Amino acid sequence: MTQARDILPLRLQLTPMQVSEVAPQPIGSRVEERSPLASLTTIATEVRGCHLPLYPGEASELLIQLENLGNRPLHLDIQVKGDFPSQWYRLGMEGHELPPRGHMEAVLYFQLATNFFESEDYYQSGQSPQLDYRGQIYVYYTDPETGRQQTEVGGFNLYIRPRTLYPNFLPEIYRDVDFIGRLLKIFEQAFEPTVQALDVLWAYLDPLMTSEAMLPFLAHWVGWPINPALTLNRQRYLIRQAIEIYRWRGTRRGLRFYLHLFTDLPLDEHLPEDEKHISIREVFSRGLLIGDTRLNRDSFIGGGQPYHFIVVLRPDNPNQIDKKLIHQIIEQEKPAFCTYELYVE
Repeated sequence: MTQARDILPLRLQLTPMQVSEVAPQPIGSRVEERSPLASLTTIATEVRGCHLPLYPGEASELLIQLENLGNRPLHLDIQVKGDFPSQWYRLGMEGHELPPRGHMEAVLYFQLATNFFESEDYYQSGQSPQLDYRGQIYVYYTDPETGRQQTEVGGFNLYIRPRTLYPNFLPEIYRDVDFIGRLLKIFEQAFEPTVQALDVLWAYLDPLMTSEAMLPFLAHWVGWPINPALTLNRQRYLIRQAIEIYRWRGTRRGLRFYLHLFTDLPLDEHLPEDEKHISIREVFSRGLLIGDTRLNRDSFIGGGQPYHFIVVLRPDNPNQIDKKLIHQIIEQEKPAFCTYELYVE
């Protein structure tokens, strides 16, 4: 919709860049202080006038078109007045000089915060939230013939509305009806959080991304005990890798992987065993077993322990290793009949 005034020598025309087929219905207009007749007149003027819908988080523009109908240049000055805060808009102009028979365009940019409906400014104590505003565009210029300062005025209405997705599922004839959009927004605010939660349900079930309150549930889900001695990030990694730890429990690979998660030491799969940061070397000697030895082959006195292994940790920082905790891990992960030695280099 546009609004134009044909007063020589300047013509002013306002064109909103976001236009709906049906004008928004005023909400919460301050008409209770006027007479009933004046109230009806005001509402009718607002609906038929130049109206611009504003959606929080989205930019809206009002185009100001100026035309010099005279034969002399005009020096212009544009001012914006209204019952809305000045920080909501900014004015962009090409210049202040309008040549004879020339045209000029200025743009009034509006931008509301994304959390407009959640901000404290929206809810004022003892007052209903205001969603409809009125403004005027004042164009001051000097008449070249009389030398008198003239003013062209154009009015417009601002309607702040929440952006809703549900009208997109309706037939096109209903999509631009303001009342239907506001009605469906109630249902959208009630149901959409649940729909969005289902869309990102995978993130709630990922220990690395979920909230801290969900970690005990996920730990119980995989049978993992929460260790208060560990940091929150370390707990997240352990819960996520719990099934992998269970799969290799009782093996050298499983113990090395478990120690890697706890100590953050690298696995060093490409290095020889004696050069790894987490070295686990098995001792294969069975020692002296009565009834199962062969003379001069595998019988000796004072040999090594059977089913024995040696764990050597090589951290870059000595404070990186908690030996008491490492012993608990090894006791938990090793087979019950095995013995071990732990060294920290």
